[in-house]
Amino acid sequence: MLINADFSQMAVVKPNDYQWVKSPRGEVERVMLDRVGDETARATSLVRYTPHTIFPEHQHPLGEEILVLSGTFTENNDQHYPAGWYLRNPDGSKHTPSSEDGTLIFVKLMQMSKTNTETVRINTHYPENWQTLGQRLICPLYLSHDEHTYLEKLKPHQSFDEHSLNGIELLIVQGELIANGECYPTGSWIRLPLQSSHSFYASEIGAMLYVKTGHLSSAQKFMEQQS
Repeated sequence: MLINADFSQMAVVKPNDYQWVKSPRGEVERVMLDRVGDETARATSLVRYTPHTIFPEHQHPLGEEILVLSGTFTENNDQHYPAGWYLRNPDGSKHTPSSEDGTLIFVKLMQMSKTNTETVRINTHYPENWQTLGQRLICPLYLSHDEHTYLEKLKPHQSFDEHSLNGIELLIVQGELIANGECYPTGSWIRLPLQSSHSFYASEIGAMLYVKTGHLSSAQKFMEQQS
């Protein structure tokens, strides 16, 4: 299965574009944002758990990254992560995910290097996890030689100034982003390829963005290996 699998092209999915697809056993529903492979896949998805959902234990070849968008996500029955938590489970880890009250999570599968062995848990609601860098307000999530991941809050009409020479992936977590007269509301996902340019800024209600840069070179190499 190939969905938005040409990493040399811009890809956009807005909430009006969502197509919810049940997992094979029906435990969860997914919006497939990009995907290379079937059930074992390099994938970026929105995943929705209805109340009382339990997903079977599974391993994470090349890791799993999660941002909890709403509700409470649970691992192994006793580790509870409400909206705002960021999780990284490295290559070879395993867990049994569930949700008692329901949850919506942003998930990236099989996108970590085997050298990224760190397990990460960050509550992005904690003020001490945020940094002011000039005019920017940022919550660092992960940094390595091939990836930079963070949240950024934009004031109304503030521009988004991250350089995109290495490609950028964005999820609008809150608010709205504007570019070339087009509005990207909460829940929009945008992927800009290497060497692209952009001129994004927040609407009058501001925005909070999930941002990942530096990772698309490895994505293109992954596709070359599949061909």
